[in-house]
Amino acid sequence: MLLEWWSCTECTLFTDQATVDRFGKEHVVIILNHNFEIDFLCGWTMCERFGVLGSSKVLAKRELLYVPLIGWTWYFLEIVFCKRKWEEDRNTVIEGLERLSDYPEYMWFLLYCEGTRFTEKKHRVSMEVAISKGLPVLKYHLLPRTKGFTTAVQCLRGTVTAVYDVTLNFRGNKNPSLLGILYGKKYEADMCVRRFPLEDIPLDEKEAAQWLHKLYQEKDALQEMYNQKGVFPGQQFKPRRRPWTLLNFVCWATVLLSPLFSCVLGVFASGSPLLILTFLGFVGAASFGVRRLIGVTEIEKGSSYGNQEFKKKE
Repeated sequence: MLLEWWSCTECTLFTDQATVDRFGKEHVVIILNHNFEIDFLCGWTMCERFGVLGSSKVLAKRELLYVPLIGWTWYFLEIVFCKRKWEEDRNTVIEGLERLSDYPEYMWFLLYCEGTRFTEKKHRVSMEVAISKGLPVLKYHLLPRTKGFTTAVQCLRGTVTAVYDVTLNFRGNKNPSLLGILYGKKYEADMCVRRFPLEDIPLDEKEAAQWLHKLYQEKDALQEMYNQKGVFPGQQFKPRRRPWTLLNFVCWATVLLSPLFSCVLGVFASGSPLLILTFLGFVGAASFGVRRLIGVTEIEKGSSYGNQEFKKKE
């Protein structure tokens, strides 16, 4: 709701009509670059506009499980959590993916193959590893981690019919933030979407990993083109926002805020110092929770994961 109706941020797709016609009508794995604080929000709005927000899944870091509201909600939505240490994650990830193999609704499963958000420090370490492994240097992405991708493809083969490669950027060379969205700042997001049938991805794990590395070289070329020309290749589509997010917000705001305002008036009208201090403490705790939620999305406050982990073998 904040992205679509409060900030009125626009999301434009660059793809072809045949791909758009399949949106929301098949199980897919989505690969998205992890460069921006609100990249997940742009993904969510596309899920909502094509009717799969409720069945969207993601391979997420376990720390998000403890984020107020979002983490708790994801737990009940069968999100697959991982510690980003493959030796510890293997069984957990495979079990989570196998539970999704017979998911009854069309599902979009998101992978951030880079494993962490892009920063200059992480990029420098990542490219040192790429050079040591004889892989091409990437300019706009971190070296993709292949284990999660190859495992997801193996476990969901027979359920998933395609991989959507999504490359995201913002017009005007802007670096949007969740705080900017909360302040009502409008951004213009461009998303290049390419569809790859799952049968085009090799069955062999090493060959599938090589396919992913090649994909990221292509994503890097797309970002270079965007920086030079300001657009991605392909036909432009602007899916219309639907009213359901706004109606949902208005409904819950009416149900929750009306008694809350009455409660606030009652607290201050009581004149009780203890009651007023207790209420202010509750407000402070709620503010802290919201600030922590926002902090999870801020790049400069991101985890140190990737600064040294790239130096270890997958």
